[in-house]
Amino acid sequence: MLDILEKQKKYFLTDQTKDYAFRKKQLLILKDAISAYEDKMIDALYKDLHKSEIEAYTTEIGFVYKSINMAIKKLKKWMKVSKVKTPLFMFGSKSYKVYEPLGNVLIIGPYNYPFQLVIEPLIGAISAGNTAVIKPSEYTVNTEKVILDMFNEYFDESYIKVVTGDKNVTSELLDLKFDHIFFTGSTEVGKIVYQKASKHLIPVTLELGGKSPTIVLKDADLKLTARRIIFGKLLNAGQTCIAPDYIYIDESVHDEFIEYLKKEIETQYPTANHLGHIVNERHHQRLKGLVNQSKVVFEYEKKDEGYYLSPIIMTDVTWDDQVMKEEIFGPILPIIKFKDAHKVIELLKTKEKPLALYLFTEDKKMMKEVFTKLSFGNGAINEALMQVANPHLPFGGVGHSGMARYHGVYSFIAFSHLKTFTKKTTFFDVKLAYPPYDKGKEKIIRKILKP
Repeated sequence: MLDILEKQKKYFLTDQTKDYAFRKKQLLILKDAISAYEDKMIDALYKDLHKSEIEAYTTEIGFVYKSINMAIKKLKKWMKVSKVKTPLFMFGSKSYKVYEPLGNVLIIGPYNYPFQLVIEPLIGAISAGNTAVIKPSEYTVNTEKVILDMFNEYFDESYIKVVTGDKNVTSELLDLKFDHIFFTGSTEVGKIVYQKASKHLIPVTLELGGKSPTIVLKDADLKLTARRIIFGKLLNAGQTCIAPDYIYIDESVHDEFIEYLKKEIETQYPTANHLGHIVNERHHQRLKGLVNQSKVVFEYEKKDEGYYLSPIIMTDVTWDDQVMKEEIFGPILPIIKFKDAHKVIELLKTKEKPLALYLFTEDKKMMKEVFTKLSFGNGAINEALMQVANPHLPFGGVGHSGMARYHGVYSFIAFSHLKTFTKKTTFFDVKLAYPPYDKGKEKIIRKILKP
């Protein structure tokens, strides 16, 4: 591993990656590479996660095409040296800021969106002028193989290198002195990444997860709410870090809402073949262990093919249930009744800060109360999941759900150092700042720097 990093360090020191034309060319090459391997990637995603062609394209491939196009269009602007204001007491000076590349970066991807979640940060790394080592998830072996083949064909390893292997390989990579580590995955593994990075004072971006709540008030359009929640929950079989993890529903509309949820599952996923699969046996068994059958009110169909797991709705759930002890990351939807929305907000304030939060209501006062009192990474009102599709919004967690941001310009910023400098004229020199100091100078300085 060390020889790969050393090779990339040597290449970075040639300054080639810093050039605008070079960065733009690499983005275009990346786009061409994805296009050439598109069919193979769609096939791999089906084999690994049973993703349909349209789901694979929209959530993995088309998603990154849009990001690459934006980066190509905006790159020159992002790289531009910007002039900022200079205070009057620095008369004769001008001040500037510019983003420079961090150097050699490591990108560790997850299994749930195994292509998108390595390519999306890579777009930022390339745009910012870095080299990169990519470690895809070993759980999605078919996708991992396509990623490896694609980069071996289109990029030199001194610039971008894909490394495959199990957690021992990941651990070995984390022991190296990269200039930045970008990790997407579970909170528990994120803690290990953070701990290892601290040994070399390596800055990190941690995109983690958590139990993202959904609050449905009684004035919400229940039919539309059910449609949007089921879409957000069951996309990728629930293996989405910002999926609605559980629902708080006003008890006065609970029974009616449950019926709408059932109908939406049957409408959006008429057969088991329409739903994605869980990534492996371990996670499949973990999810089964979260289900309390006495609280299940809907289980669409049972099937043993692959790692399929039926969408499941559980009601009368409490925080003592096993399903509420961890992030679900699967097609299980717990429902909790409430009488007083204000008490729900106060309770959620005591929980770990989630990656996402969703609120369904037309009550503007409640919108303000929820979005003012509760902290979360990103959220939506009367929508689920789609906030992540806006490239102009930064994406990231807070506290337990992660740190730092990316997407669009924020990906460029994530892999950059904001360098600042001043330039002062040599045509004259204000001697006021230089010693020796006397009462006259002190009087002027105090006037300039008055409280």
